[in-house]
This record gives sequence, structure tokens and C-alpha cells, in this order.
Amino acid sequence: MKALIVDDENHVRDGIKILADWEQNGIQEIYEAGNGEEAIKLIQIIRPEIIFSDMKMPKVDGTQLLEWIKENHPNSKTIVVTGYDDYHYMRKAIHFGSSDYLLKPIEPEILNQTLEKAVSEWKKEEVERKRNETSSLLINEMKPVFRDRKLTQLMKSDSIQDEKYEVFEWLQQSRQYILALVRVNGKTIEAFQGDRDLTYFSILNVINEILMEYECGIGFRYLSKKGQIIIIFWDKFERIENHLVRMYRALKELMDISCPIAVGKLVNSSTRLMDSYHQAREVLLNRDILIDSENRVFIKSLQSPPIVKSLMSYAPSIELAIKTGEIGAFEELINQIAEDLTENNYLSLRQLLNLQNEYMVISNKWFKYYNFSFKEPEGIEERLELFFDSNGTFKLEEYKKRIKREIATFLKKVKKSTLQKNKNIIIDIEKYLQENFDRDVKLQEISEHFYISREYISRKFKQEFNENISDYIVRIRMEKAKSLLKNSQLKIYEIANMIGYQDDKYFRKVFKKVEGITPNEYRAEYEKR
Repeated sequence: MKALIVDDENHVRDGIKILADWEQNGIQEIYEAGNGEEAIKLIQIIRPEIIFSDMKMPKVDGTQLLEWIKENHPNSKTIVVTGYDDYHYMRKAIHFGSSDYLLKPIEPEILNQTLEKAVSEWKKEEVERKRNETSSLLINEMKPVFRDRKLTQLMKSDSIQDEKYEVFEWLQQSRQYILALVRVNGKTIEAFQGDRDLTYFSILNVINEILMEYECGIGFRYLSKKGQIIIIFWDKFERIENHLVRMYRALKELMDISCPIAVGKLVNSSTRLMDSYHQAREVLLNRDILIDSENRVFIKSLQSPPIVKSLMSYAPSIELAIKTGEIGAFEELINQIAEDLTENNYLSLRQLLNLQNEYMVISNKWFKYYNFSFKEPEGIEERLELFFDSNGTFKLEEYKKRIKREIATFLKKVKKSTLQKNKNIIIDIEKYLQENFDRDVKLQEISEHFYISREYISRKFKQEFNENISDYIVRIRMEKAKSLLKNSQLKIYEIANMIGYQDDKYFRKVFKKVEGITPNEYRAEYEKR
């Protein structure tokens, strides 16, 4: 903090400098002036928080100085110091906002009490001043938010005459309105480094600058729907198309962004603004997204827009293509679907949204069928925005390539999963044989148990274990027989029965063929060890 001592007597100034406890009150700089004229010059430069001033001085006296301070530096705290105990001076000091009044000779205790009080008052007022400055700044920054919120509420309001809309008096004066809808997509926001608020602020600046020029409308961010700006026109309806084309071109030239704009119908009441909005939205949804145009301003929707075709009608063909397991099976199908949906080289945003939505439904079904995890994208429109170029034209071929890549990835997962599943089934069959080696297990039984063809089982089992099922069973039985032969108490025919042979002679024959010796010889060799 800074303090200024104004007095035409040096010893008075020195006395105040010596007696005042500056450091305790947070004052680091002390300045002096011999009269009001000098003081004014100093105040303009140093802007002190605390000012001690005599009343009777040459050139510009204390009364004149206090008056100037009140007009030009009102935030400072002034303390009058005079040798005259005169009510006239006191009244003047109070009138011009002096904090206190001190008489010469000055008593140190009273001086410091007065100084402490002045500093305390200044700090309290400074806190309030900063709070007010912050509030004022916030109000200025909130103006667009206020406008957007109020006008969004207006869209569903019963009456524009409501007092909460009185700030939009120019809008209240009209009895007819036309609404336009501006689409702001993800690519546009990316152009502003992902700053959504800056995106809307910049676009609305361009829009409202043009509207203010003609005093015919206002644009605002429609807070009820993501990615939408609404323009309400209340005058000069015949020039709406010209204004919108100018807006579109300005945004394209200044920011290199494409924001399609659609116009709704004329309504005769503010309570019917939503009617105009809904029509504008229909125009936007039914526009041809394949057309390459310099101006994406759409005034009228098609009289009878084409019926939205369903991807579900291709479900049987999709299922057949999936079961082939090859992406080639989808090539012709994808081209056929694209041709059917873009009849007369026309594709509406509505048709595209429906196509993408049904594609997600079908994908989810097949992912579940193969027990794959399926993560549905957060937003259909955001996903599709990737395939619009900087001019707003939908790139159908790029979209088809993306779909083909996704399907190819899915088919690879299916193939990998099937191979793993088949391997697991063969392992399960092996386990089944080990658990049932002591009876005559037929190939047909295995086929029925695992729901797989006998031919497939025979082929895959041979590939996995390098032997057929019958040889595998014999090997398992012989291993079990050798283990049982180590028990001298068991008869040969008992062992034969235990491993699935009813005829012990046949068992002996098989054992010798596999092991090269008879069961008795094997037992004898074991007992010699």
C-alpha cells in the first residue's frame, strides 16, 4: 500500500512520517506534497490508498483537493489534518468523503488508531470492489449463456409476452416467425481443437453479426439438442435465403467449416416456434447428402421423400454370407445394398441414420451369437460424421470400405473362435473316450453326443492325435490292462472284462499284437523285477 502526506509545513509532514506505524498497517511507500496542486499530480501517478491532507494550503487548498479526490480517485481514504478546530472544515471533510479529522498537534495514539481504521475500511471496500468487478465480468461472459438459455426456454413457452423474455422486446413486437436450423457436427468442433464453447461462440458471432446488420433475427445455441443452432427470423422473410447463404459462405471462408442450414415454415405465433423447428429438422434429415454443393442451405423439403428402406430385409443374405466365413461373400451384397438405398443417386441423412442403426442391431445379434463382446458406439451421428468431407458431402465409397473392414475383422474372429472351439471339442471327445473306454463306444454315439458329424470327428481326431478313434481306444485299454496285470490276484478273463472285452481270448490276441507278448508273459516279466 501507498500513503501520501499533503501539508505546506515540513515539520508536520515529518511528524506524521515518524509517528505513524506504517509497517504494521501494511504501507510500504510514503510520499509527500507541499500543497494540493502537487498532490493532484502525484495522486495521478502513484494512486495512493491513504491520503493525509491539511486544509489550509496555498494554490489548491484542502477543500479543493478533497473535491478533486472524490471525483477522480474516490477509492482512496482521506484523513484531514488541520490546526483549526473549525466545524466548517469538518463539514467540508465529511461532505467530500474524508475518513476522519485530526487536530494539530497530532497525538501518536490517535494518529495510529485513525490510520488503522482507514486502512481497515479501505481493505473491506477493496474486497467488495473486486467482488463487484468479478460479478460484472461474469455477467459479461454469461451473456451468450443467458441468451441461449432464455431462448431455448422460449421454444417451449406458452407466451413470449412473459416478463422473463422482456429483454427480447424486438422479438415480442413481431407476430410472425420463421425458424432456421444450423447443424454443428463433430468435425466442426475439431476445427476449434475440440473446444465446444468456442465453436458455438465463433459461429454465433458470424451469424448474429449478419442478423444485427438487418435487424431481422437472432441466433442461439439450442441447449435441448446437441449440435444445433437455431435462428429465429421475425422480419424481412423474403431475404432469408440470401442471409443464410451469406452466413454459410462466411463460415466456410473464415473458418473452413461446413454447417448445413435448413429453413422451417412461417408461423403466426411464438407458441408455434416448435412447428417451424420440426419442419426445419425434417428438411435437414431429408436433404441429399451425396450432392456436392457450394451452398448447403435447404429451403424446402421434398414433397414426398422416398420411403426409408430397412436393412433387416437383407438378414437372410447376411446370415448366408457370414456362414461362408469369407469377406468375398459380402462384396456383392454390400454393393447391392448401397445401390438399393441410393436409388437415383439420392441418399438422405434419415436413410443413412436408419441404415447405421440397423447395422448396429444386426452386428450386436451376431456378436452375441458367437459370444463376442460388443461395444456399441456412443453416438450414431458422431460415427457417421467421419465420412463427411470438409464441404459436407457424404463419402459413400469410404463408408463402404469401413463396413467391409469391420466385417472382415469380425469374420477373422469367427474363424479363430471356430478353430479354438473345434480343438476344444476334440479334447472333450478324448476325455469322453477315456471315461468310457471299458465299453463299446460307437462313432455314431459320439456324433450324437457332441452334435458333430461322424466324418468331421474322424478327420479332426486323426489330425489332432495322429491315430483314429478305434486305435486310440485300444491303446487306452492296453495301458489299463498293463496296470491291472501287475495285480497277481486278478484273473486274465477278469481283466479282459474290466477293460471292455467279453472274450478273454480276443483280449489276449489284441494284447500280444500291441505289446508283442501275451498278458501272462507281461505279468511274469513284471514279477521278476
